Amino acid sequence: MAAEDIFAADRSRLNAPAYNASEVSPHDTNDLAYVTRGIYVGVSGDVTLVTASGDTITLVGLAAGLIHPIRAKIIKDTGTDAENIVALW
Repeated sequence: MAAEDIFAADRSRLNAPAYNASEVSPHDTNDLAYVTRGIYVGVSGDVTLVTASGDTITLVGLAAGLIHPIRAKIIKDTGTDAENIVALW
């Protein structure tokens, strides 16, 4: 099932605080429940993800304890060594 983008038609809400959050179990093919407005990383490391537009990219050395403003639909297991990732939407 494809990730539902609940913010696709309302770009202004992307600057607002997240309404929901869920723990992420990285997987190479499973979509997240929703396209994120950001991700929180609890333990620093690399995160490989698929963006809302479908690009695959590795964000190297994401700092722990921060919200990273990225619209992701998949957080991949391969290439991800950061831990305690939380999807925010």
